[in-house]
Amino acid sequence: MRSLRISVTDRCNLRCQYCMPEPEYIWLPRENILTFEEIAALTDGFTDEGVTRIRITGGEPLLRRDLPVLVASLASRSAIEDLALTTNGVLLKAYASALRRAGLHRITISLDTLKRERFRALTGSSDFDAVLAGIHAAVDAGFTGLKLDSVVIRGTNEDELIDLLELGRTVNAEVRFIEYMDVGGATRWSPAAVVPRAEILETIGRHYGGVIPLDERSSAPAERFLLPDGTTFGIIASTTAPFCATCDRARLTADGIWLLCLYASAGTDLRRPLRAGVTRQELRQLIHAVWALRADRGAEERLGMDRQTTLVPLRALKKDAHLEMHTRGG
Repeated sequence: MRSLRISVTDRCNLRCQYCMPEPEYIWLPRENILTFEEIAALTDGFTDEGVTRIRITGGEPLLRRDLPVLVASLASRSAIEDLALTTNGVLLKAYASALRRAGLHRITISLDTLKRERFRALTGSSDFDAVLAGIHAAVDAGFTGLKLDSVVIRGTNEDELIDLLELGRTVNAEVRFIEYMDVGGATRWSPAAVVPRAEILETIGRHYGGVIPLDERSSAPAERFLLPDGTTFGIIASTTAPFCATCDRARLTADGIWLLCLYASAGTDLRRPLRAGVTRQELRQLIHAVWALRADRGAEERLGMDRQTTLVPLRALKKDAHLEMHTRGG
């Protein structure tokens, strides 16, 4: 375990089709949401066990009030070598400079289309221009290593691969294309909607005249590729080519449930022992014991299952908010 994704809220200001397509949701009780001090304490337990990379997620993390305060707290910890944030970008223009001053290292922005009407259809929002403004604000604030994540859905946005790559060029960001995954709240997922890695590569190679795989040894979820002019991009092929064997990531929900896998049906409650007064050493021992027994291969197991229906039925999602993609941090 080297990487921890920390969700700071289950709320989101978009309703993306692949994550939150339903009209109504149940939310985590506010009294269960971890305070910044509790998040920092849990982070110490994880860094004691070897975690060096932290990613702040949501929901939409910029909806969490005073987020730069948490960023500054985490950035002050010498054990954290990489501190990143994933956001939909809607509020980023207002926060980019403050996040940079607080010590945030990197930002990943989700953007699936460059067409305003398509953006509205995909997200239920008309904030397309706000997202573009957020991207430029991140650049202006001095963030390097910017990434743009795009979920590719057949019949929706697979015709925009080249346009998204060209946007990445203009803002010096690496685009990462993500296969549509049937995780959590993806209640409209179907096998036919998945655009596989091979097809993405074929489309890009046909346009640019070739794609070169980069030979990298990494636990990062994206395979990276090089275009003839030196532009790099990535593909996260969790659906057709799972990478469970190299996964070193864990997830912490906003109310302190520790998930060992994005596909996990249940997790370990760390909020309860934390609020009961567990010591830092005891917390480390608990984390060590749970991780030592980890045998999760969620994406690989899903690959071998009947995929004619979504993984989690709607009736189950309505009973347990922790099964939702927006709760577990994506």
